[in-house]
Amino acid sequence: MARRPYLSPLNQRRVRNFKRNRRAYWSLMIFGVLFGLSLMAEFIANDKPIAVSYRGELHMPIFNFYSEQDFGGDFPTEAGYGEVEVDCLIVTGGLQDCFDTPEELIAAVDAGQTLDGDFEAGWMLWPVIPYSFNTIVDVAGVAPSPPSDENWLGTDDTKRDVLARVIYGFRLSVTFALTVTVAASIIGIMAGAVQGYFGGWTDLIFQRFIEIWTGMPSLYVIIIVFAILGRSYWLLVFLTVLFGWPALVGVVRAEFLRARNLEYVRAAKALGVRDRTIMFRHMLPNAMVATVTMLPFLVTGAIGGLASLDFLGFGLPSSAPSLGEMTLQAKQNLQAPWLGFTAFFTFAIMLSLLVFVFEGVRDAFDPRKTFVADGNVTVDEATFADAAKSKAANQ
Repeated sequence: MARRPYLSPLNQRRVRNFKRNRRAYWSLMIFGVLFGLSLMAEFIANDKPIAVSYRGELHMPIFNFYSEQDFGGDFPTEAGYGEVEVDCLIVTGGLQDCFDTPEELIAAVDAGQTLDGDFEAGWMLWPVIPYSFNTIVDVAGVAPSPPSDENWLGTDDTKRDVLARVIYGFRLSVTFALTVTVAASIIGIMAGAVQGYFGGWTDLIFQRFIEIWTGMPSLYVIIIVFAILGRSYWLLVFLTVLFGWPALVGVVRAEFLRARNLEYVRAAKALGVRDRTIMFRHMLPNAMVATVTMLPFLVTGAIGGLASLDFLGFGLPSSAPSLGEMTLQAKQNLQAPWLGFTAFFTFAIMLSLLVFVFEGVRDAFDPRKTFVADGNVTVDEATFADAAKSKAANQ
């Protein structure tokens, strides 16, 4: 018995068309790599070592809490891994002389010497960027400081590493946009499908409600709610979805109103197929082209909305690694052009890649378009060959 393919022939054609759109395909690859690296931000930019070997035992400070006493120190508070005394305690196995001459002991261990006393060599594995998004960098001069060997993109006006904040901010912006887009799309598609399929009073009541809802000043509501409940990530996601779901309702409603009187829908109703099955299994796939067309606007709108709120000071807390807050710092510190260039290129690259990807998805869902290897629009020969074979077999 032949194994059933994982994807239907229609979806196989869509995947084939997307891969042939070289700009969309490589944009997805590049965006996937960047987003994947940002998901591992704690391993790339962190003020704690990834792994510590102390007296033969392996510790993972990025996941667990370790006090200074765990490495032979005196205090029960979290170990300051960037302090020279703590570094000396780790690499020497907890020698008490580290509180007197830590630099000399570290240099001796690096030179491969065996020290007197209860010595056991240890090591620390640091991330590529030894700063987190909220780490205050001990750098000479007035903040913001220009790019250097230690801070590749410089520091902001509070001496926090800009590159670390870009990595964490990229992850925050993309996850926020994807979460808002998925949640708003589900609600909007369901609402538009119900309106377009049933019509009549259901459509009329929903339309009046959406007109009233979209007329509410969402910015003022967000400011008022934040003033009462405080600013947080998930509260902002909830409020953004609350005012963002009507964006897809009109498109899905129009497609369902057009398709409700088609022959295959009437035939399904006559056969007694349930309304839910007709709506989401038969009619919704035919409305996906128009729906997918709106997704780039939802994603970029969510990213822009988050950046705008942070720029105005009504978004996430100031300690959060926000790209909008970095843009605000660029405006307030015109003498530090690296802040403005960093914010601009981060937004430009992120939004361009997302638009190219969703443009390719839209064209892949469009039955009137297909692509060959050079990216030019042409006729999908495989699809028409299969259709010709099927027609010949029926005759």
